[in-house]
Amino acid sequence: MRMIHSKMRMCAAGALAALVLAASAVKAETPAASSAVDTAAEAVLANANVRKTLDDIKAADEATFADQKTIAAVPSSPYKEKVRAEYYLKRMQELGFKDATIDAEGNVIALRKGTGGGRPRLVVAAHLDTVFPEGTDFTVKEKDGMVLAPGIGDDSRGLAVLLTLIKAMNSNGLATVGDIMFVGNVGEEELGNLRGVKALFRDHHDIDGFISIDGLGVSRIVNQGTGSHRYEMTFKGPGGHSFQEFGLPSAIHAMGRAIAKIADLKTPAEPRTTFTVGTVSGGTSVNAIASQAKMAVDMRSNSTEELLKLEARLLDLVKQAVADENARWGSDKISVDIKLIGDRPAGVTAAESPIVQATQRAVTAVSGVQAKLVGSSTDSNQAMSLGIPAITIGGGGEGGNWHSVNEWYRNVNAYQGPQNALLAILMLSGLDGVSKPALPVRQAGN
Repeated sequence: MRMIHSKMRMCAAGALAALVLAASAVKAETPAASSAVDTAAEAVLANANVRKTLDDIKAADEATFADQKTIAAVPSSPYKEKVRAEYYLKRMQELGFKDATIDAEGNVIALRKGTGGGRPRLVVAAHLDTVFPEGTDFTVKEKDGMVLAPGIGDDSRGLAVLLTLIKAMNSNGLATVGDIMFVGNVGEEELGNLRGVKALFRDHHDIDGFISIDGLGVSRIVNQGTGSHRYEMTFKGPGGHSFQEFGLPSAIHAMGRAIAKIADLKTPAEPRTTFTVGTVSGGTSVNAIASQAKMAVDMRSNSTEELLKLEARLLDLVKQAVADENARWGSDKISVDIKLIGDRPAGVTAAESPIVQATQRAVTAVSGVQAKLVGSSTDSNQAMSLGIPAITIGGGGEGGNWHSVNEWYRNVNAYQGPQNALLAILMLSGLDGVSKPALPVRQAGN
């Protein structure tokens, strides 16, 4: 995913007066704020036990960082997440989730039951997988005040934040009204195609809200899911000697025609819609007419409608390119096999949604700034496409070189990540004896 960046260095609001002031600031800047969120925010932020839990999370900052580094060192390549999943399951069980399980898709699931009979049910997730292939060196290194490791931020940070949240809530006896389902999911990266969360929503029809912790900092909230379709296209032809059999159509020439047509496509700037031919391969020799060529194409949009329009146009251009190459040589020997290899649905969670508004208040309470609402491609896409309120938030700290073996992380104001998540969870799920859930229970069939 395109990571959530933040270089925010503001201190968390520690005292009650600062917390309430911050919550009021967001309320004033959000005219459509719901009374349920307002009431929940005020009650949660005023609670002494919540303030103590926030302090405990800050005190546990180094322990969270240590968990992050330990998790990052456990290999977890695409479709090879089992070792990390088993480690994470053990950690969940050690935190008291004796019934935690690894489901059929490979997700680690731990359910923290509330006092309200199971609803609302909020999922808080971080992904287990990385983009790095099997055999990658996942050793964690330190240099110039930074920690470097493949996936150190994406998403080892999110996984560590989940553990810290659970420990802090348990040690302070915070009982929610709604259930919290903590999930370490597979399949977020690359061609995982969100298979983990797709399985989660296929198997659990009682989820009322979804929060993904993926990325760093706390200053941005992803409430718009960028959809994507990815295709592998294989062009095939007869092949032959470049001189003796000149006049036969070429698979590479056909692919080249297709690439040229694709490059001339026009897409809207808003909703943002993009495309690229990401990889190409083919041919056997410099003096051979290519019998095969292959390319991979990525299309993205913040609108499902625009994504489908782009897809239809692009696929038609590819077929035209094949026809053009055949016509050039008076042949019918060139063909193309088109295979869908990636499908991430687009979606949006309205800015007026309680899950967005509650998190905006939480961000301001812990950092003193108002979060920006942005679009990206994350696990939340799937929930959004199903009409389930969903957002993605950062886990705190700062970093860079995403999806690189030189990915780096600095533990700067990192405690704000789990603090932010805690407040959002409590506002949405309700705090027993203190506040009612701000997250609505979804009706059957919705």
